[in-house]
Amino acid sequence: MIKIKDFRMDEVRVTRRMIDGAPVAHVVIDRREKLNALDSDLTTRLTTVLNELSDDREIRAVVLEGAGGKAWVGGADINEMAGLDVGNATAFIENLHHAMVAVRDFPVPVIASLDGYCLGAGMELAAACDMRLASTKAHFGMPETQVGLVSVIEASLLPGLMGRGRAARLVLTGEVINALRAYEWGFVEELVEPDRLVAAVDAVLGNLCRAGPNAVRAQKRLLREWETLTPDDGALAGVPYFERGYETGEPQEMLARFAKRPKS
Repeated sequence: MIKIKDFRMDEVRVTRRMIDGAPVAHVVIDRREKLNALDSDLTTRLTTVLNELSDDREIRAVVLEGAGGKAWVGGADINEMAGLDVGNATAFIENLHHAMVAVRDFPVPVIASLDGYCLGAGMELAAACDMRLASTKAHFGMPETQVGLVSVIEASLLPGLMGRGRAARLVLTGEVINALRAYEWGFVEELVEPDRLVAAVDAVLGNLCRAGPNAVRAQKRLLREWETLTPDDGALAGVPYFERGYETGEPQEMLARFAKRPKS
């Protein structure tokens, strides 16, 4: 078992803390002088950190944050993109996709704690997370068409999160929306004042840490399967997960404890 302790890689740092007696990890992207824009080196480091952290069987959740307060992730690095050509554009965008797959395939829930600008690749990275909590000063957009590009990779998740028409409006026009509209459109699950964002994230972490750890990991895998299944196939896909849950002994223990709780 690999246990990742607090550490810092260039522009990415990880800290661990305890919530209700269970460890959670905070992964912070810190390239604040560039609004946390993702260039190829930072993207590779983020993927490496997530893949290594995924081997830690003890952690119960990950919070993904951007440093500096002005941006969560302000997008892909514009200067690097300006220098791309037909020969290296595919490698650049696939590198970004690998980081987002590392989030989507991460074995425990990943929460995006969104503060400041979340644009382009940043909005796609947020879409790859399991939950999105935002402060009222966050802004969201997919500005690629405004610079002659197409929104690709995890932009494909946007129609499922906010509806096709709203996703189409963002990726076709390139407009930037405020946090309230992102919440009303369903991209953000919770919207709070900036000074309440940490407490809101901690409330979600508390619920996750009180849940059965095996159940949460299994549920994350099943959610990923549901992405490619019809509702009927998805319903049947869950049956083996239900059965395997009893092999861990977790339901028996937790149900018995629940049954013994004092009746109010």
